[in-house]
Amino acid sequence: MSIEPRTRSIATKSSEVAFPGLRAVVFDMDGVLVDSFDVMREAFRIAYREVVGGGPAPFEEYRKHLGRYFPDIMRIMDLPLAMQEPFVRESYRLAHRVPLFDGIPQLLAELRSAGLMLAVATGKSGPRARSLLSMLDVLHQFDYVIGSDEVARAKPAPDIVFRALELLAVQPTEAVMVGDATTDLAAARAASVSAIAALWGESDEEALLAVKPDAVLRTPADLSALLLVTG
Repeated sequence: MSIEPRTRSIATKSSEVAFPGLRAVVFDMDGVLVDSFDVMREAFRIAYREVVGGGPAPFEEYRKHLGRYFPDIMRIMDLPLAMQEPFVRESYRLAHRVPLFDGIPQLLAELRSAGLMLAVATGKSGPRARSLLSMLDVLHQFDYVIGSDEVARAKPAPDIVFRALELLAVQPTEAVMVGDATTDLAAARAASVSAIAALWGESDEEALLAVKPDAVLRTPADLSALLLVTG
């Protein structure tokens, strides 16, 4: 399986990395880069109605497992794997309603300007993640975008983080991972990468704090403040 690198843009260096050994930042996508919960909720409701039938769709239970690959969540929740097809179909149909979080374009530009490499390691499939980031005009900011269908084991296993490190050609000590779910932090820790909790989306703050992340951030600008020294 081939994951093509993104073409890196050239930017005038206006800041530098605060930690000399840091070379790369790995991001989860949903709840960190994009505010996709409303669309996710609607796609899940439609898929549940089509495949399971009547009654309320258990989206709040589904949310507890975010960060994992959709088929894995279906197995955990004992729901039909057949829900994947309508869920993906509706996610594509509604993708135009998914925005970037405020401050994300500026954050990505600042990190790139400082010379950091960027990757996405998401619970989504790779094609769906790259399609959405392209639609939002930020795909070019990432060196690699890796989906859960492109590794042997999805989060909380470390495979997707190891794959990002391999593609970026960096050591675990040279990277950090930013996620909004305990599965993200578990995958980072299992790969010996510093785990940063992002609380600007609809994350479960109590659950994230309970696993003691290496840093806790409430806005994208906080990540710049943590990682960069502006000139």
